Amino acid sequence: MIIRSTSGLNKISFILVLISGFVYAILHLRADTVGVTSPSLFPFVMLGLALLIALGFEFVNGFHDTANAVATVIYSNSLPPVVAVVWSGIWNFIGVMASSGAVAFTIVSLLPVELVLRVGSEAGFSMVFSLLLAAVIWNLATWYLGIPNSSSHTLIGSIIGVGLMNQLMMGNNAASGVDWGQALQVFKALVFSPLAGFIIAAFGMFLLKMLVPISFLYQSPKGEEPPPWPMRLLLILTCTGVSFSHGSNDGQKGMGLIMLILIGTVPTAYALNNAVTSDEVAVFHYKAAAVERILTQIDPAPLPSLAESHKILTETIQHNKILPTTLPSMRRIIDQVSHDVEQHHNFHDIPKDQQTNVRNSLYLLNETLIQFLKANKLPKNQVEDIQTFRTTIIHTIQFIPPWVKVIVALALGLGTMVGWKRVVVTVGRRIGKKAMSYGQGAVAESVAMTMIQMGNEFHMPISTTHVVTSAVAGTALANGDGVQWRTMRNMAMAWILTLPMAILLSGSLFWLFLKIF
Repeated sequence: MIIRSTSGLNKISFILVLISGFVYAILHLRADTVGVTSPSLFPFVMLGLALLIALGFEFVNGFHDTANAVATVIYSNSLPPVVAVVWSGIWNFIGVMASSGAVAFTIVSLLPVELVLRVGSEAGFSMVFSLLLAAVIWNLATWYLGIPNSSSHTLIGSIIGVGLMNQLMMGNNAASGVDWGQALQVFKALVFSPLAGFIIAAFGMFLLKMLVPISFLYQSPKGEEPPPWPMRLLLILTCTGVSFSHGSNDGQKGMGLIMLILIGTVPTAYALNNAVTSDEVAVFHYKAAAVERILTQIDPAPLPSLAESHKILTETIQHNKILPTTLPSMRRIIDQVSHDVEQHHNFHDIPKDQQTNVRNSLYLLNETLIQFLKANKLPKNQVEDIQTFRTTIIHTIQFIPPWVKVIVALALGLGTMVGWKRVVVTVGRRIGKKAMSYGQGAVAESVAMTMIQMGNEFHMPISTTHVVTSAVAGTALANGDGVQWRTMRNMAMAWILTLPMAILLSGSLFWLFLKIF
């Protein structure tokens, strides 16, 4: 395999696309914030710095994860490196733009609730900066050593580090730490996907050898000779699928944090989704009344004040259980939000200085409704009313503007252009005892693409790196090549060390930033 350098013309073309994308983003950000005033420049400086760090995380993510998508086509000479990287970048871009945002807000739900509600405060900025910087530092360290590492794993560890330090500093009664139930679900996906990828890829490789006994397909590339056109087409298609899947899953991790940053710094523009239609507002009112009746039937106690209701629902989320006063507090918040929306006809016309409060009320309500459904076995029609009500809430507070998707996609693509070579060599030469064959590449990428799409379906983050490398290892064993245990050991050590290192880094940085701010 010969890895060529990117030509000057291609570099210039990519830079022009990059500049165009960021100009597009800046113009839309400026349009969204017209009329937004602040007594100082501090919030806007924080916004610029936080966006830069968030995009840096996605840029470094491209070193690791996107490179796995192009590894097979480059190593097998199915596509020249420049063409492969550009092609992968295009499909990463399409994947990011087509993503729903559900994975992004699954990540956000792991953060301490009181910091999410006050993301524009010193503690909120400290949270965002510390977890992103910790993820970037660890990703850069593993990339430098040429070890495929999971950006998803790193980010989850960073979030846990912030949660633990937040609880340690504030005390159990004043702060929430880690939602271990939600974190466990995320870890199940991160642990299960590479194991499943290894087993399925090994079985797929065994099946392919049995059904298509063409010896050439199970040999390593020689020189610059491309594979036969059917296999070449299959490798390109699987590269396309993994690139699209990677963009639609991994791109969301940065998007959720960018939205937190925007909500914290310019809430008047991003606290509520201005694209909510009048029909959706009508559904909101109708289902709000239905949910309020359900809660009243179960607990008709007098309603507390709005401030007390916010406090009680925050404690409900912190303790991960329904409290004696949770249901009356939910009714109070439903009543208040319904009144605010009815008074101004829709979410867009709610006064700017009230939009953050309305968003926080909806956020608390959505999270406690999840707890309520878990704790109570309700008739099917009541569950449907609550889920429909939650759907309108989610559309109102969980949205991602197109320009955010554009800059995330560009950051991923730029990372691929800069850092793909190290990981391509590891995937192609250092996992199996023999260099990767054409058949191995096709099977491994097919399995990875499927696993990542399953993660999208269940709103769970999936590590592209772990799935691709475990699938390659599975095909190597099935091909009779064996694996290089030194590489596998290094990857396993990176996997094992990622969690404690990310926790230590983010927790330490969170403590430091709180002291500085």
